[in-house]
Amino acid sequence: MKKMLESPMGRLRFIGMAEGLSLLVLLGIAMPLKYLADQPEAVKYVGWVHGLLFVAFVIAVLMMYRERDWPLKKVALAFIAAFLPFGTFVFDAQLRKEERNGRLK
Repeated sequence: MKKMLESPMGRLRFIGMAEGLSLLVLLGIAMPLKYLADQPEAVKYVGWVHGLLFVAFVIAVLMMYRERDWPLKKVALAFIAAFLPFGTFVFDAQLRKEERNGRLK
């Protein structure tokens, strides 16, 4: 994992996975606890962590845009992925596929 965090792409992928997982925990665990079990604390804390990870993901995407000259279409897809459950996982799979095929800038 340490090697993954040494490159901008590795950091983006790591943050994307963490952001995607936090969104799933927020939607799948914290929100049901709030509305079905009357326990709003989970949303407060998980939401706060998810917000930080979302901002970190946006910054990582913008860094890739600057450093690797990503097209705006890819940047837009990354932002859309961050709002959809499992979106960052799909985006990461696309990045890995492009990397394997040597098409990733």
